[in-house]
Amino acid sequence: MQQFLFGHSGDQQPRQLVKDCLDQVGQVPDGANFGFLYATYTLIPKLGIILDTLRQRTGITHWCGSVGLGVSATGKEYYDQPALAVMIAEFPEAAFRPLPIQTGDINEFITGAGDWLKNDEFYFGILHCDPGNMQVPSLISALAQNIPNAFFVGGLSSSADVNVQVADAVVSGGISGVLFSSDVPVATGHTQGCTPFSSRHVITACQRNIIIELDNRPALDVFMEDVGEVIARDLQRVAGYIFAGFPIPGSDTSDYMVRNLVGIDEGNRLIAVGHMLTEGSEIMFCRRDGNTARQDMQRMLADIKGRMPAQPRGAVYYSCTGRGRYQFGPDSEELNMIRDELGDLPLVGFFANGEIFHNRLYGYTGVLTVFC
Repeated sequence: MQQFLFGHSGDQQPRQLVKDCLDQVGQVPDGANFGFLYATYTLIPKLGIILDTLRQRTGITHWCGSVGLGVSATGKEYYDQPALAVMIAEFPEAAFRPLPIQTGDINEFITGAGDWLKNDEFYFGILHCDPGNMQVPSLISALAQNIPNAFFVGGLSSSADVNVQVADAVVSGGISGVLFSSDVPVATGHTQGCTPFSSRHVITACQRNIIIELDNRPALDVFMEDVGEVIARDLQRVAGYIFAGFPIPGSDTSDYMVRNLVGIDEGNRLIAVGHMLTEGSEIMFCRRDGNTARQDMQRMLADIKGRMPAQPRGAVYYSCTGRGRYQFGPDSEELNMIRDELGDLPLVGFFANGEIFHNRLYGYTGVLTVFC
């Protein structure tokens, strides 16, 4: 099975969605042994039946995936309707290990997988997480610390109701997914679509998530100088356009994590952000719009294309719920950019409530992984 097989469908009854997807997949090869499944949250009540049907019809035991406010497939985004995106693959049996749901302690999994984890020097993992579990960031960190040279990508489920994931069953409450050894070659990258206004600033006084001083000056004074006179005169323009960026220490790619501005106190010259702060750390302010998103998306795609060790067989893409139609327009332009650059390869994914790249939790990010 040289290439992955996939199908996607929307705006139908669950039984028809499954049929449409399987019709597009076609004849399932004998060697197919892993499936990716992404569904819009409206299908949660039927997701167990959908998974059972896919398992019976394909003969594939191992499945991973998530629900989302939207799902994606090659050149297509689905929102506000029942929709499925399914992709099946063949991996060497010894090259992957499913990650069952982990809710608070990974020791049992690490112990059970100990022999397998000793077989290689590099592991790549895809994680799907429940945003309702506040331990998710620490669980991701614990996995990374306990698995040598691990590199994780993925996303947090998004839903207007409960959040569930797929890990050989319908699960919730933690993190789940799959680990691959280096026998499964991949190329991966992320795009944030933001542009910093200026140089970094040092947080010289703060309290929890409130910035009091930057560079020993009132925080709001520094902020207003960065964003310019037009925005400074009307701070209502900040919402959804200006964000806080936190540089990642030691990064050799000028990487940073984007967080929301959640409040401005003009009287006391304070800024509140969606991030717990420490004095002495750095921050920069960023603007986010459609043009910068497209430019950075193109940068990521060119970078991945240049690093692919072989022809791509399939891909998974996890994009923030704030991207997609809100940043790129209503015609699946974000997904079309991937297809235009990498070709008409099988791709599935979902719109997430937070994205994972290199073992860190991001926001407003797109994370693409290509299997080669």
